[in-house]
This record gives sequence, structure tokens and C-alpha cells, in this order.
Amino acid sequence: MWLKPEEVLLKNALKLWVTEKSNDYFVLQRRRGYGEDSGGLTGLLVGTLDTVLDSTAKVAPFRILHQTPDSQVYWNIACGASLEEISKHWDWLQQNIIRTLAVFDSGEDITSFVQGKIRGLIAEEGTSASDEEDPERFREAVLRFELLFGVPQREKLVTYFSCSYWRGRVPNQGWIYLSTNFLCFYSYMLGNEVKLVYPWDEVSRLERTSSVLLAESIRVCVRGEDHFFSMLLRLQQTYLIMQQLADYTIVRFFDKETFNAEHPLANPLHVTQRALEIHARNQSFRAFFRLPQEENLCEVYESFLWVPFSHVNTLGKICVSENYLCFASQDGSQCHLIVPLWEVFSVELPDRSSRALTVCLRGKRALRFSEVRDFERLAATIRRKCRTAGSPQHFISNPDEEGVMVGQSQAVSTEALMNVFHPHDAENLDPKMLKERMKEQSWQIHFAEYGRGTGMFCTKKTRDLIVRGVPETLRGELWMLFSGAVHDMTSHPGYYGRLLEECMGSSSLACDEIERDLHRSLPEHPAFQSDTGISALRRVLTAYAHRNPKIGYCQAMNILTSVLLLYAKEEEAFWLLVAVCERMLPDYFNRRIIGALVDQAVFEELIREHLTQLTEHMTDLSFFSSVSLSWFLTLFISVLPIESAVNVVDCFFYDGIKAILQLGLAVLDYNIDNLLCCHDDAEAVTVLNRFFDSVTNKDSPLPVTVQQASSATANDKSIQKVDISNLIKEAYEKYGDIRTEEVENMRKRNKLYVIQTLEDTTKQNVLRVVAQDVKFSAAQLDELYMLFKRQHFVSCYWSVCSPALQNHDPSLPYLDQYQLDQSQFSSLFNLLQPWTTHTHARSLARSAFRLLDENGDGLLNFKDFICGLDILYNKSFTEKLTFLFKLHLQPGTQECKILPSSRFFPPAEDHSFSTRLSDSAEDGVIRKCPERGRAKVDLQEYLKQWQEDLQRREGNIKDLPRINQVQFIGLTKTLYGVFHGDEEEESLYRAVARVTSLLLRMEEVGRKLQESSPQKTPQSTPTSTAQPETSPTLPTSPETETLAEGEGGQPESPVSQQETAPSHSDITPTSTSRPSTPTSSPTGTSSPVLDTPTDTPSSPSTVRDGDWSFSFEQILASLLNEPSVVRFFERAIDTDSLIAHARKNQLKDAH
Repeated sequence: MWLKPEEVLLKNALKLWVTEKSNDYFVLQRRRGYGEDSGGLTGLLVGTLDTVLDSTAKVAPFRILHQTPDSQVYWNIACGASLEEISKHWDWLQQNIIRTLAVFDSGEDITSFVQGKIRGLIAEEGTSASDEEDPERFREAVLRFELLFGVPQREKLVTYFSCSYWRGRVPNQGWIYLSTNFLCFYSYMLGNEVKLVYPWDEVSRLERTSSVLLAESIRVCVRGEDHFFSMLLRLQQTYLIMQQLADYTIVRFFDKETFNAEHPLANPLHVTQRALEIHARNQSFRAFFRLPQEENLCEVYESFLWVPFSHVNTLGKICVSENYLCFASQDGSQCHLIVPLWEVFSVELPDRSSRALTVCLRGKRALRFSEVRDFERLAATIRRKCRTAGSPQHFISNPDEEGVMVGQSQAVSTEALMNVFHPHDAENLDPKMLKERMKEQSWQIHFAEYGRGTGMFCTKKTRDLIVRGVPETLRGELWMLFSGAVHDMTSHPGYYGRLLEECMGSSSLACDEIERDLHRSLPEHPAFQSDTGISALRRVLTAYAHRNPKIGYCQAMNILTSVLLLYAKEEEAFWLLVAVCERMLPDYFNRRIIGALVDQAVFEELIREHLTQLTEHMTDLSFFSSVSLSWFLTLFISVLPIESAVNVVDCFFYDGIKAILQLGLAVLDYNIDNLLCCHDDAEAVTVLNRFFDSVTNKDSPLPVTVQQASSATANDKSIQKVDISNLIKEAYEKYGDIRTEEVENMRKRNKLYVIQTLEDTTKQNVLRVVAQDVKFSAAQLDELYMLFKRQHFVSCYWSVCSPALQNHDPSLPYLDQYQLDQSQFSSLFNLLQPWTTHTHARSLARSAFRLLDENGDGLLNFKDFICGLDILYNKSFTEKLTFLFKLHLQPGTQECKILPSSRFFPPAEDHSFSTRLSDSAEDGVIRKCPERGRAKVDLQEYLKQWQEDLQRREGNIKDLPRINQVQFIGLTKTLYGVFHGDEEEESLYRAVARVTSLLLRMEEVGRKLQESSPQKTPQSTPTSTAQPETSPTLPTSPETETLAEGEGGQPESPVSQQETAPSHSDITPTSTSRPSTPTSSPTGTSSPVLDTPTDTPSSPSTVRDGDWSFSFEQILASLLNEPSVVRFFERAIDTDSLIAHARKNQLKDAH
């Protein structure tokens, strides 16, 4: 066991201990009197000393000491009762510590590191129990976690481990904390503090690695930067938990087609280590036995199963779920068995001495299990579940009945299309038909020996028969069995018919796409040249789109379904499609085909591993990903003749995606010589296309009119034919050692990379569009985009199916994939606004959101956000003041809407119509497309929006409406808040007070002039004489209470002020101007008063005649005469510091 490091004086212990092993840093010692010399006099003396002098406990006979070459002090770090026990500790030190210590410069650093590592191992051994078993210790860890990393209390800590984090070549010993949403690490050693907080949604790589320096470590890649964690006592356990948490985050945030409120881990506040392990175990159980999603692994027993066909007992595990009893061997025989519990009618205990039980099945079959540790409990469980598992009475069609079932609202075909269009001819003595009958006979023998249907034993012999090819008459039955679709159909009787009734007559985008692709599905086959096949295909695809609207319909589904309908009945084809889309090829059939891209990455990895010659010749393997995409999406149906492709589908339903990967490697291996001679991608594509044209199925019994083998290549004797059976056999012989578990691990590992690659593509496209409109640098834009995106996720971290998750839609244009609502925007805006936070920050953010939300949908995309931020950071004084002015204008006014900086003022140079049209399309102008970005763009609507946008570009500050009394008070309060805390705060306050006083006097003079010349404005109504005491009360600060009187107590008259500023004469009301009613807008109509973004008293909905109003030009001209104000707004802003501050406090702000 590991010991808390204690100092040992070795020179006083030399007589009592013998050194067994040593190196520069560690010594393994054996106490005299134990082992080889235990019988001598010395051994007897030491034994006596241990008994007499050590009164507390017996001294352990083995120990490990730590030493440094330049020190005489030794530290006891481990002890053991046996050589085997202490050797495990010694080997761990050799593998994980020795090579690391060479990077330290001094012995003190080495000793400090070793001591910290040993203490961490001791603490970790104490935390091996779950939080349920040791709640106090775990509660302490949770408090440390919250204190160290500043995460909200809602964040759920899953587990924590002692480990070392590598910064360069120096290890930092500390603790890694794994929570629902974050990977965190903390270390404090040798005066150096290391603190890491990375959200799982930013992790792009997670894998186990080893190197010369690091024996074995976990590599985590975040935003292109690698981080290595090593010296973990339970490295595999840590890696699996990290992998599960990362996968959970990916499914929850990015892969929402498979995540809903019924997900076992739907609530992020209830995620625990035990819950993750149970979820992973259930997933593996369902995937291995191809069971419905409702099944969960309840109990597991190790036992022997008597296998009648080989007359031996095979070792394996019994797995019991709600409705199934399953067995899988562990002795390499590859035998597995699935028994529905409704097929069991009795359980007997024939021999208690061998702990055996017999499970009797319907049809006079029995399964004998022996050496079951808790056989009585297993028998009770099976009996109990047999009573609760009802026998589904699923409709099974009679072979003698009609080809359609009319008892439903729509006619449903109950015959495979191949039987309808090419019935089996029993009297045909063609050699191919004779060979087909031999295959059928082989399968009948297999059924007699191994069973038939759901209780059939699946072994190596079953796979051999699959590789040779399945007979045409048995293909549908075996596809249903091996895919697990038979279990789905049996447990959901009548489901398909109900679906057809529900979706009959419905109209949707998916239905339109299905209609478009119906006649593109195997158009050469007679079955799909008739209404029978087309109607069946339409029903199956429409029913599935109705069942799973998150997937709906995607291209390639029609090709796959048409092949399924050839060999399976219509309802069976539907359940086969369910099995493929939802279990066997997850995430393949969606807008981003994530599953297919993941398997492409797995395929590349296997190419590097197995086809090194090809890898060396082609450094960039992405070509094979693009070429092989159709192979995976259509299971080779789109590239091979139908009579050959069905053999591939046979293997796929038995072995899953592993069969497709193996065949892909075999295809490349077969053509490797020709591929090595290719100079470009076009030549390689030609080579592969010629190869697929040469593939035939010499044993296919299909008529020549149905076979799709190229007639050109059939008559060309120079082209060497390749039989599909031989190709598949070669694939299994060369690459059959690829294990399904290995493929699944590679899938999980590469899914993170694929998701983050798609996210990076989105980011690059958004930044490319936005960069031309703002003055931020590329690095700053990158950081701001990540803050914007993280703000979306922060609001989703701690809620069950948060509504904010709907603001992320990958099917939309790039700009609109991430959008923030008002609450999310306010949090981020307050973190990034360039001025000191003041009391009205929240309402200011609310007004900014309203201003930036041009289309009024309550959401802002990144371009909306960054254009508003660019004004505050990088624009001129006039543009910043215009922004603040518009914040206080009346909501809903067209002129109040903010525009991107390139549209805020007329552009310096015009662009052609086509250029602006393409730019606008790229910018995502059309956000309200009826199908949320999935339908074609409505050109007329697009041109209308483009015209409105063009008109807005031509606007200028003269078109801004006047600001009324309450709004102007709000504007001055905002300015006071903006200036608060500045080093020139007092002079800025005085400047605002002077400008305010001046504007009021100017307005008063203007009113008097209007009243003295009413005859010049016949259309206006006379206004009452404004009295000085009716002037609005202005917001004041302690420093500016007396500023309204002017400086030095000598107020300046409005007339003299006007004369000193002739350039502003156009903004002062004159005798020839129209009457200036306080609420007049540019059109002369009054408007309701704005709820200002300040906490001023509520104002009436209409403005009184005695209220004031000012134009933007008046305010601008007055403030331009105040150098301190101009300097403040023209001052350069430290953008990098503000971004760093926001990044540091974004999580804290979420508390």
C-alpha cells in the first residue's frame, strides 16, 4: 500500500533491511528475517526485535524508499506484505514516474513532486468509493470544486482523480475534476498554480496515447491545443468516464435528433458516475444483441451453456432484460443467443449440486445452464418476467392470401416485391437455380441443427453461410432476424398501420422530397416501374418521416428502402428501415450526415493502419472519404449492381458497419497497384469506377432483365471479372480480425473530431462574412465568436431540454445557426460593453437588443451582435452617439433600427447588383424562410428585402426623429452612467450639464420666435408660452448640481452662443422654421413616449404641448463643442483586455 511519505535515516536501518532493487530515485527493500535468509541467526534476531520493540503493529516485510542522488535523506513511500504486492507498486513507479523525474533540475523539486504524487494516490484510493458510499468526502470535493473554479452550485461534479498535467516537459501534480459540462484541473506546486476549465462542447480529441516521455496518458485537444494528463491510478476508468461525458455533451447539444426528454440522462443535474456507467452498459447490451431501445440490462450471470450441436459446454454470460434472455460466449466460439421471455413456459432446477437450471421454450426446445453462481435467483427472475412479459399477437400474413392487406385505410403489400415480379420457379433446372437450391438446403440443415427464428444459435458457421450469400427466398427473413427488426415489429403490433392512418393526406416538406425521389429509386427494376412498387415505397418512407420527424426524409433512404422492399414485406421493410436509421447507422440520415462522416474518419484510420503503402503514397486521405461516402450511405447499392449489392447488405445486417469497413478496405487493397500509379484524384476515381463495373454475381438467380451488371463490361473480355462472393470472402479473411468493440471505440473517438470540424467550418464561414463589415482583428473576431457561442451553451448547461437549445439549428444558414435571446444577449453585452458598468446596465442592454433585432424575431445572430459591438469599440464619436441616441428613441420606429457598420452610413463605393445579391445571401438576410432555411429561397421576397436594405443604406442622421423630454432625460442619465468611474469624470459631468443647459435655452428661444411669428406657419397650432419653470428637471450628480448656471456664475445667453457657433446655425429654430412641437417626428406626427432604459418615472403615452424635443443634429453639434466628451468617445478601447475579462467571468455571470 502507498504510505504518506516519512523521512527515514537509512544508515540506521542497513542491518535490518536488504536492498532487492534500486535505481537513481527509488529503492525496494526486504526486511531481514523474511524470504531466503529467514532461517539464519540474523533473521531470528530481527524477528525478535519486530515482536518485542514494535508494540503497535507488525512491520511490513517489504518497502519502497524514495531518494535523490544529491541527498542523504530517504522517504518511505510504500510497503507490502508480499513481494508480489510491492512489485506492483514498483512497476507502477517504473512505468509512470521514472522517466518524468529527469525533467527536473534539482533534487528538491524531484522530492516535492514525488511526495505530492504519492499523497494524491493515497487520497485517490480513499475516493474509490462512489459519492453514495462516502458522501462526506465527496461533499468536501464538491465544495473545493466550486471554490477553485467558480462554477455555479448547479454544476454537477461526477468524479475526480489525482493525476499530473504536462505543461511543456514539466509535470504538474494535482487533481482532475470531471463534471457534467466541464473538465477542470488544479495544481499548486513549487509556487506554481495551474488552473484549467474547459467545457466538453469544445473538446475535439480525446484519446489514450503513449510516448517516450509519457508511458501512458490521456490526450485532450481543445480548440487546437493539446493537453496531456498522466500518472492516473485508474487511467482506463478515467478515460471511459471522460469519453462518456464528452459523448453525452455532443448528443445533448449538437446531435439533438437522438436526444429528447425521455433520454435516460435528460436531466444534467442528475448525472452521476453510476448513471453514466449504467447508460453505457445498456447501450452496449442493446447494440450487441440488436434489441429495441426500450430494453435495459437488468441482471448478468456467468455460466456455462450446453450447446447441443457441438456437445460441449461453452462459457459465457447470461444477460436478462425486461423482455429478453440473452447469452454470449466468452471462449472465442462467437456463439450468441436471444430468447424472448414470452417464448419461455417453464424454468426447472434439475441439479442443485452443479447449480444448473433448464429453461424450457415453446416448440419442445430447452436451454441448459450450469455453474450459475446464484441460479435460484436467476430462476426466480425468469419466472417473474415470464408472467409480466405478454406475448405480442402480431399479425402474420398467410402465404395463401392476397398480396395486399385491405383491413387498413391504405392497401399494404404483404408480399416482397421480388416474389410478385419474379416468383420462384421450383421446376427451373438452370445451373444457377440448382446452386441456389443448394444454398437453401444448407440453411435448412443449419436451421435444423441450430434452430430457426429468434431462438437460433448464431455461430461462426452462421457467418460462413452469410459470406457465401443468402438464398433469395430467405433473405427477408434473415435480414429481419439479424438486424433485430423482428423484435421491434413483434413488440409493436399494428404500429405501422396506425402510422399510415395518421399520415394519410398530410403534407410536409418531407412528403414533397419523397415524391421527387420516388422514381429515382432503382428505376431499372420492373418493381419500381409500376404503381405497386412506387406506392409501397411512398408509404414506407412517409410512415418513417411521420414516426421520426427529427430525421424526416433524407436522400439515400429511398435507395435503401427500395432494396428492402424487394426482399421483405412492406411492414418488415419499414422496421428494417427503423433498425438501420436508428440503431445500425446512427446519425447517418440527417442534414449533416454526422454518422457517415464519423465512419469516414474511422475508415481513414483503418486505411492508415492496414494499407500503409497507400498511406505513404497519398498523404491526404480525405479523397477516399469523399469517394467512399456513397459506399457507406447506400451500403454499396449505388455503386454495385443490385444482384451483387444485396450480398453486401446480407453481411451488413449480420456484422453491422464492420462489414462495410472491411469491404471498403478490400476494394482499395484489390486496386492498390493501380491507385499507386495514379497522378491525381480523377484517375483514382476512374480506377475505382472501372472496378465496380467489373464486379458480378455469377451465382445470382435473377433474370438477366433485372440484373444491373454493365452490358458493356459483360461483353468486354479484356476486363477481368470479380465475383462479389470472392471479394467478400477476401475481406473477411484479411480484415476479419477488426473487432466490433474496436470500431465502436473509434466511432466515439472520431465523433468529437467530426462535430468540432463542422463547428469550425461554421465559424470560418461566419467570420469570413462578418470580417468585411467590422474593424476587429481576425484573432479578436475568433474570440468574440467563441464567447457568443459559449453564451448560448452556458444558458443550456443546467436546465432540462432548455428552450434556448432551440436557438441552435444546424440546418439554418451559417449566420443563423447560433442565436441569442434577450436574456443571453444582456449577460454577454454587460460583460463586453466598453464602459464601466452602471446602475442602468441591464435596461441599456435591453434597449440595445431591441435596436439590434431588426427583424423582430427576438433573436440575434452573431453578425447582429458584432456590428453593434463594433460601433461601441471601433467607430467614430458621431456613430457612437447615434447608437446611444437610437437606444432612447421610441421602439417600433423604422428609423430606430440599427444597421451593420457598412450600412450605418452610405458606403464609399457602390457594388454591382449581383455582388450585393450574393453577399446578402451569404449573410443570411432571409431568416424567416417558411421551412427555416430548408426550402428554396423565395426570389421575390429576397429582392424585396434587398430593396429595403438598399433604401436603409441611403439614410443619414437627418432622417432620425426628434427625441422628446423623457427620452432626452434618459439619454443624459445614460451618459452620466457611461462616464462614471472615468478619470475625467468631473469634467465630463460638467460638459453634459453645459450641453443640456444650452439645448434647453435654444429650445426656449426657438419657441418664443415661433410664438412671435404665427402668421408664417398657418398649418401649425399655437402653443402656450413656455415658462422657465416648465423646463424638465435634469439628472444631476453631486459634482454638477450647480452646473446649469454655467461656469463662474456667468451664464451665456443662447443668442451669443448661437453667434459664436455659426456652423450650427441650421440646428437652432428660426422664425422661418415650422413650429417645433415637443413630440414632432420628421413626419410631423406625435408618438407615444418611450419607456427609457433608465429608471425614470413612467411617462404618459402622449407628449404634452409643454414638453421639449431635440433633433440629433442639435445634440451632436452641442457635444462636439465639448473636447472632454469627444476625447472620451474617441479614446482607443483595449479590446483584448475586455475579451479576456469576459472570458474569465462568463461562468461567474451565470450564477
